[in-house]
Amino acid sequence: MLQAQDIHFCIRSMPIINKASISLAPGELTVILGPNGAGKSTLFKVLAGEIPCKYGKVVYNGFPISGFSAKNLALVRAVMPQHSSLSFPFKALEVVELGLLASGNSYRPDLVEEVMEETQTLHLKEKLYGDLSGGEKQRVQLARVLTQIWDKKPFSRYLLLDEPTSSMDIALQHHVLRIIHKIKKRNIGVLAILHDLNLAANYADKIILLKKGSIIHQGPVNEVMTSAQLEQVFEHPIQVFSGSDKNPMIIQSIPFIQNHLEIKLA
Repeated sequence: MLQAQDIHFCIRSMPIINKASISLAPGELTVILGPNGAGKSTLFKVLAGEIPCKYGKVVYNGFPISGFSAKNLALVRAVMPQHSSLSFPFKALEVVELGLLASGNSYRPDLVEEVMEETQTLHLKEKLYGDLSGGEKQRVQLARVLTQIWDKKPFSRYLLLDEPTSSMDIALQHHVLRIIHKIKKRNIGVLAILHDLNLAANYADKIILLKKGSIIHQGPVNEVMTSAQLEQVFEHPIQVFSGSDKNPMIIQSIPFIQNHLEIKLA
């Protein structure tokens, strides 16, 4: 299990994360939701080990993150940041193969091809990464981190994704979330930052609502994603309707636009 207890992070005495505690179990997708500036990416970086945790603790499978070497940490968690840049003219295939280096695997063309097929990136393998569109780059980066944890292992592992679908169209967004749903079954816990409330409602097992660095609510989707609690966090009217799969479908009302249209149509 990935656990964080009383994480507190400040910049120039200003709290960015305020005593946050979470737990992520293998086989679960936990989604972090919150407005811009809520501290989502900072919390993500602390959990990933990119920012040292001075106050509170982060534990992977019972061991504090501070005790892991970079090599050993890469064996238990893979990270896809919000933005990734490359200084060298790598082909898409070579970017994906970097996942093998992180996991310490020998060259596995079969594994790389399987992951690229799964992420619909195999046709891009000979293209330069810098020439790809934003959505194509995201899928290649997803293939890279999946390659890192694709092989089944006897211990629990974790996949951390910061806005993995932000540059994708609707069909690809759902395709990526379906891949995540499948990867959970390999004894892997997934933590993702998303902005789309509907995607979170339809695919997450648990939700964390973050506002001004504090966790306001967390728990199962149906308990957390209520109109009142979402409005509290996002400070905007939000209606929640139950979907056929018992997870809520989110509809966000925008009264100003509705009123403006009514006036023009009158």
